[in-house]
Amino acid sequence: MKRIVLTGGGTAGHVTPNLALVPRLQSKGWEIHYIGTHDGIERELIGSELPYYPISAGKLRRYFDLKNLSDPLRVVKGIFDAYGHLRRIKPAVVFSKGGFVAVPVTLAAWLLRIPVILHESDLTPGLANKLCVPFAKVLCVNFPDSVQYLKGKASEKVVVTGTPIRAELLEGSREQGLKICGFSSGLPVLLVMGGSLGSAVLNQTIRDNLAELTRSYQIVHLCGTGNLAPEINNHRYFQLEYAREELPHLLAAADMVLSRAGANAIVELAALAKPNILVPLSRQASRGDQILNAASFARQGFSLVIQEEDLSGRTLIEHLALLQKERRRFVEAMQGSPINDGTGKIMALIEEAARRN
Repeated sequence: MKRIVLTGGGTAGHVTPNLALVPRLQSKGWEIHYIGTHDGIERELIGSELPYYPISAGKLRRYFDLKNLSDPLRVVKGIFDAYGHLRRIKPAVVFSKGGFVAVPVTLAAWLLRIPVILHESDLTPGLANKLCVPFAKVLCVNFPDSVQYLKGKASEKVVVTGTPIRAELLEGSREQGLKICGFSSGLPVLLVMGGSLGSAVLNQTIRDNLAELTRSYQIVHLCGTGNLAPEINNHRYFQLEYAREELPHLLAAADMVLSRAGANAIVELAALAKPNILVPLSRQASRGDQILNAASFARQGFSLVIQEEDLSGRTLIEHLALLQKERRRFVEAMQGSPINDGTGKIMALIEEAARRN
């Protein structure tokens, strides 16, 4: 039986595309294993679905922190951990979705001459993928413009594939979504998504302006782990820390979406043709990748964008009104776009790498 190791972690965005690949891999007879960290979100999301192998990993930071002195040792330990797991598993190929756990796995695979396929969702490659590219066969990307952010031989490894999209997201029931939230079909539904860890600025803005917002909208709020506000009592407001099996139904019920601009999330919104407002992470809190993602989607006519420093109750209400007024224009732009499920293209690359190994 063909074996593959999936890796990636740190945030849900580094895990969910791997999960989207699992049913297709299984249908093609692949035996699937997962390498992640001991306590990352990837372990929680994978659960008992796949054989899971934890390794040590150090976070890769672009800023000064005392942990920068010790984390390289954790990366080295992670390489030895991953090397041992890969020797025992003997996979034909490794598919990496990025995040700091990917670095030791990619290096260990390279030492064992196991081909590695990387995937980068954002317009600009993250630090982990930049470090991994020299040791990989292919770097899959969402955006054709990503190649300009890579130099030399790294740029020659780029293949535009899109992102694997979970099939179940396309199969949600609006009626079931409304039922989950206790909503009616009378008012439009706004889905608020701050990512798996939540967004403090989105949470605060929604809750500070809840009375006014719920005059016009029913709000589903995915607020992130530990961020529930049980004291809020409003029949037009439904909150969850994180949606799993409910997510397809909540997306089906949503007329509009307010979201961060993580690449996986916005590609899924485009595939579902959901009119959306994006609030990218500021450069103070990130490397600016979400700002570029959001700008690309705005240029293509898929999204409205509010920069984090401009977000307020007033700007949000104004943008929601505009989005509702011009809903058809945004839907048609997304329906006519080339953005689609990248699973098939990535599967072809995996099969090719396995044949050549």
